Amino acid sequence: MALDIKICGLKTDEALAAALAGGASHVGFIFFQKSPRNIDPIEAGRLRETARGRAKAVAVTVDADDETLDHIVASMSPDMLQLHGHETVERVAEVKARYGLPVMKAFAIREAADLDAIAPYVSVADRFLFDAKPPVGSELPGGNGVSFDWRLLAGLEGQVDYMLSGGLNAANIGEALRLTNPPGIDISSGVESAPGVKDVALIDGFFRAVRAATDNRAA
Repeated sequence: MALDIKICGLKTDEALAAALAGGASHVGFIFFQKSPRNIDPIEAGRLRETARGRAKAVAVTVDADDETLDHIVASMSPDMLQLHGHETVERVAEVKARYGLPVMKAFAIREAADLDAIAPYVSVADRFLFDAKPPVGSELPGGNGVSFDWRLLAGLEGQVDYMLSGGLNAANIGEALRLTNPPGIDISSGVESAPGVKDVALIDGFFRAVRAATDNRAA
């Protein structure tokens, strides 16, 4: 099975073009005012048209209410919704029913016990995203550039569909793939020159590192 690759927090035509040229399967747009990657839904809709038919567009929200989600869905017509807050199982089910879209639920991981929280969501969420718990004092649930012990996910292979996130970059992606063999990976700050500023060269370098790592695994 091909590895899904999501470049998240996109805001510019140049960064989106680099993600698509590299072969991204998913492109993510973040709707969270405190994030340096926050984007207006109308602008996200314009960018998503470029990706249409080439990569799945993912709308990333944090504990968003129905009014906010209505505006996002109407403005950009995403292929998937990513819920990156403290959404309950009931809330995930509500969102799926309201929009008829697949939902990826994010979880913050630091220790093995943190994975126990996914059990009630398995029958509701279409996919999971495992990110590192944010540093103390951070207001961002993701995009902090920190990782967790990837070996914690070793037992999940074949059990749930998920994306690995948190602190990934060109230098460590080979090790991450070796330890976890995830169905998908998600990167944001690891291809930035500054918070919220995607770097085309770093995006290209990340894809080259992923290809090298997957070639090594195949060999």
